[in-house]
Amino acid sequence: MYFSNKFSRLFGILANYKFPKSVQIFINKFYVRLFKIDLSEFDNVKTYDSLNALFTRSLRIPRKIDSKDYNLVSPTDSLIIESGRVEDNKALQIKGKSYDVATLLGLNLKNAQNVTNINNVDSKDVANLNDYSYINLYLSPKDYHHYHAPCDVEILESRYFSGRLLPVNFPSLRKNDSLYNVNERVVLKMRLTHNNSIAFYVAVGALNVGKMRFLFDEKIQSNASLGDFVRVYESPFKLKAGDEIGTFEMGSTIVLIAKANFTKLANDVVKMGEEIGTLS
Repeated sequence: MYFSNKFSRLFGILANYKFPKSVQIFINKFYVRLFKIDLSEFDNVKTYDSLNALFTRSLRIPRKIDSKDYNLVSPTDSLIIESGRVEDNKALQIKGKSYDVATLLGLNLKNAQNVTNINNVDSKDVANLNDYSYINLYLSPKDYHHYHAPCDVEILESRYFSGRLLPVNFPSLRKNDSLYNVNERVVLKMRLTHNNSIAFYVAVGALNVGKMRFLFDEKIQSNASLGDFVRVYESPFKLKAGDEIGTFEMGSTIVLIAKANFTKLANDVVKMGEEIGTLS
């Protein structure tokens, strides 16, 4: 196991530890000040009994979702790192550095466990990748860490790829080639209800992200040394725009790959539920 993975696992244990209340309140307040967290939509800082409870805080009042029949809403509170069209199977992780989209999605996956009827689907998807667009959404330590459906979807399968847990901030994106492909990730293959197209929703792990949790399938375990796998769902999971998919324990990145026109650009800041593009 990589050092970054071991460190993240140990940090997760510490973050889940419940200190005496006065000590925990001090830790929580320090964290809020350090990262300039706006708690106006959340419970009082004193109510969280561990640092991880503060990391994974839920919204006190559900947000209004700006959903229309043919649009996509932001799945997260995030900074947009890059967005654009896939060209020659490449997407930008940051200006000057690209990553291979087929590798990110595991469309050329070999030697994975529990693979069922995947090859024909893969060849079809790979042939169409240049018709897709991408958007990279970075969640910083100050952000709300739950991730949601970008529109009405059916989740057809999940793919887990073990890997490193390098930071996904700007310095690390500039330093490390194909960072999203190197790091641990979970790829959800989705069918978008409104135009019946296939899209991919990628949750990328990062340093200190001890877990990525998925409400629809608790068997998906990250940073767990279980090996790569593909799980095909005979009965797809149906979600509405804005429905919660899962949670990062601390910050990380969501990458959306879809047949869409993304209207948000690099360095834009978005809130979960606001429109970020329209379907092609």
